[in-house]
Amino acid sequence: MIDHVVVRVRDFAASRRFYVEALSPLGYRVVKELGDFVGLSTGTKPDFWIGRGEPLTAGVHVAIAAATRQAVNAFHAAALGAGGRDNGAPGIRKHYHANYYGAFALDPDGNNIEAVCHEAR
Repeated sequence: MIDHVVVRVRDFAASRRFYVEALSPLGYRVVKELGDFVGLSTGTKPDFWIGRGEPLTAGVHVAIAAATRQAVNAFHAAALGAGGRDNGAPGIRKHYHANYYGAFALDPDGNNIEAVCHEAR
């Protein structure tokens, strides 16, 4: 089980806005701030962090589980509204499996952030 993920970002303010707004429909909120780092979670322990700095890699792909397809849709709309770029509209991805419903958005640094629901409805 993964304990946490850290994504380095160039423009901390723009990325903070993007992640706070995009992940809100999935139940994520800011739970901790440490200087140039902000930790988000659906609980009390941060499991997704962003930190100011030069990105260590390019094209990171993080997929976050969504409880419903409606949450995937809301994630995608929120991500685009927060300055993200579309990288795949909400929909079934049968090449993964019959119930794979996902949406993709690029963050301000070009990282591919996905919300996915594996439920049949």
